[in-house]
Amino acid sequence: MTTNTQVAEVFLQESIRAFQSMKKLADKSFAQTAESFFYQTIDEESNSLEVIMKHMHGNMLSRWTDFLTSDGEKEWRDRDGEFEGDHLSREELLAQWETGWQVVMTTLQDLTPEDVLSYVRIRGESHTVLQAIQRQVSHYGYHVGQIVQLCKHWASTEWQTLSIARGQSKQFKPTI
Repeated sequence: MTTNTQVAEVFLQESIRAFQSMKKLADKSFAQTAESFFYQTIDEESNSLEVIMKHMHGNMLSRWTDFLTSDGEKEWRDRDGEFEGDHLSREELLAQWETGWQVVMTTLQDLTPEDVLSYVRIRGESHTVLQAIQRQVSHYGYHVGQIVQLCKHWASTEWQTLSIARGQSKQFKPTI
């Protein structure tokens, strides 16, 4: 196995790990949020959890369906419609969420190290597979951060931290 192949394999595995980590953060946040808060916004210009979830679902299906062979912005995608609140039930939103992530993970798991430097198109623009994956890591990380912040806001003092709690960092420092 060449060094390039090894690096590509590590990149693919790390990308899968990064997406799994993002999903886990959002899932743990949703679990702490009452359904009524899925439709609320913090101001007129902000998106609700429902809208963010619908947008991510639409993006995931569009970007990752036929990833290597068709443009990542599919003709059938209604991106503008993703930003309209439909008041889907929590169960419907979570089902869409899971469907979107399944498409992402299946596509990533099917990629080979040889695919990493091949080219795909997103909105007519050429990207290496590596660039396209990094684009989505950044995009989903941005939205998962919004999800966590909204859920934390709605939970207020009932929020259970997703990482090291305030004032607890010293417990996690390595001893030398």
